[in-house]
Amino acid sequence: MPKTLVSSASFAKRLLAWQKHHGRHDLPWQANADPYRVWLSEIMLQQTQVVTVIPYFTQFVQRFPTVNDLAQASLDEVLGMWSGLGYYSRARNLHRCAQAVVSEHGGVFPAGKDALQALPGIGPSTAAAVASLCFAQREAILDGNVKRVLTRVLGFGHDLSVATYEKALWQLAQEVLPKRGADMPRYTQGMMDLGATLCTRSRPACERCPMLGLCVAQQQGQPTAYPVKLRKLKRSAESLWLLCARTEDGEALLTQRPDSGVWASLYTPPLFDSEQALLAALPPALRSKVSMAPAFVHVLTHKDLHLHVAHLRLPQATALAVGKWFDRRMWPALGLPAPVRKLLQD
Repeated sequence: MPKTLVSSASFAKRLLAWQKHHGRHDLPWQANADPYRVWLSEIMLQQTQVVTVIPYFTQFVQRFPTVNDLAQASLDEVLGMWSGLGYYSRARNLHRCAQAVVSEHGGVFPAGKDALQALPGIGPSTAAAVASLCFAQREAILDGNVKRVLTRVLGFGHDLSVATYEKALWQLAQEVLPKRGADMPRYTQGMMDLGATLCTRSRPACERCPMLGLCVAQQQGQPTAYPVKLRKLKRSAESLWLLCARTEDGEALLTQRPDSGVWASLYTPPLFDSEQALLAALPPALRSKVSMAPAFVHVLTHKDLHLHVAHLRLPQATALAVGKWFDRRMWPALGLPAPVRKLLQD
């Protein structure tokens, strides 16, 4: 297995000093080491930038100030609060996790990484983040930002799409931790801060980095060559036709998606595999009132959705074979995919 030639004491000392003076200290989940708020922020920050997360986090803790409040809420309400943040499986797992914390741990997050990781939706890096930030445990995180920092500083040029090498990097991450548990909250925050602010993907600010002179990638003059991940995710495409029916009073025709698949558990206009199937679901008298908009592409993590929108305006709610009517006071609070919310608000 690869070994690090970087001094763990030097690495940790530099990072701790830098975080104290240059790191982020005013993020809304940093006010105290509350495991609920830290856990919530970690889930929201997966695949999502801090600037996007902050308003969602603020609204979320206002509505669900404790894990008990979140556990008692309905999934529809949780998805409604999450609407627009994307990656909705996070919200479903968030709700399940809150219920598990209440039912299995009396509403108190367990302190150990293994116990945390046993909860729904909590992976090893999130478990390590809560354990280190809230309970000062010597556990290494390994999210995207941290992988970038470590592979560059250590010159770790192995392919991270290979599980063996990712495991090896995790071992190295554990080896460079500070020796004192008391330093772990600042160290973990420093790793996240460094990757987010200086050691960025395409334009790293090497001249301002605390690892200048220690970083192998900087010495090689090729920081953007790290991390190495050769295996690319295969993308797919799917075409969907949406029946976007609304009334003059602002009612919207919606249906709840199944628990799995695209937009699982969210509310959308009735979806069809073709324009012909969409029209066939309408009474003959309404088919001529349908107006087709130009198709557009909505990009998901591993799939491109080609969305074809059929607009139908009606003077009042009319019983149809598909969907259920929601009035204009109800549908804004539902869990809606971002493109659907935009369509309904236009």
